[in-house]
Amino acid sequence: MAEQLRLMAVHAHPDDESSKGAATTAKYVAEGVDVLVVTCTGGERGSVLNPKMDRPDVWANIADIRRAEMDAARAILGIEQAWLGFVDSGLPEGDPLPPLPEGCFALQDVEGAAAPLVRLMRQFRPHVVTTYDEEGGYPHPDHIMTHKVTVAAFEAAGDPDRHPELGEPWQPLKLYYDIGFSKGKIMALHEGMLAAGLESPYEEWLKRWEDRPDKGPRITTRVECAEYFPVRDDALRAHATQIDPDGFWFHVPMELQQRAWPTEDYQLARSLVDSPLPESDLFAGVRETCHAR
Repeated sequence: MAEQLRLMAVHAHPDDESSKGAATTAKYVAEGVDVLVVTCTGGERGSVLNPKMDRPDVWANIADIRRAEMDAARAILGIEQAWLGFVDSGLPEGDPLPPLPEGCFALQDVEGAAAPLVRLMRQFRPHVVTTYDEEGGYPHPDHIMTHKVTVAAFEAAGDPDRHPELGEPWQPLKLYYDIGFSKGKIMALHEGMLAAGLESPYEEWLKRWEDRPDKGPRITTRVECAEYFPVRDDALRAHATQIDPDGFWFHVPMELQQRAWPTEDYQLARSLVDSPLPESDLFAGVRETCHAR
């Protein structure tokens, strides 16, 4: 029998698993892959971005509410989920930026913070791991730290000389960075809206993009998962403190999204298997290895 395929997605906060790569994970769950989402922090310092939830009772219980939202999203996506237990760093604002809160995730020693993730990798034994690039996808301190910790754990998990107390070594075979937004994707959605006679929510975004680097050329892997965009959106809405159901995320009609850009996109950052680029499957090269075992 072929070995059971396993995917681990490492995220910074509850809701990141639903806004980044969620249709991909839902697709693989539907295909019988075991998917474990690892959430590094509890999102305790996140803003309440849904005006309907901006209430004193919500703010007073934000940590518990965000855990309950994660439970709901987990059920919608059909994933397993584990908490690393670190404390949200918050997103510093101002000029100059204020210091990060003492004891927060982004101020942890990378090797030490990677240890619980090494333990999880050795327990779950993923073939493929996904996370953010070196900029965190966007420069939130917890996202950048998630990148550092995931890379460190990926490289340590298979080494029998590192952290022998954390379980039997297991080497994941591929590491990907989520490329959530590229100029090509935003342009395709923007032009699709205009062609449909609708007002595009991306016009200002594209103007601001003129001075920003485009991550499109970094994409190595495009996973066709448009069928699961509605599942992604249901999971997003489960994070009611973070996602306004009447907001920006939902302005583009579903059919237009599915037609204009039917993939979620990734950069292959590490691979221990042969998988010619470009790819359409995170498990390219892995399936052959697992069937051979």
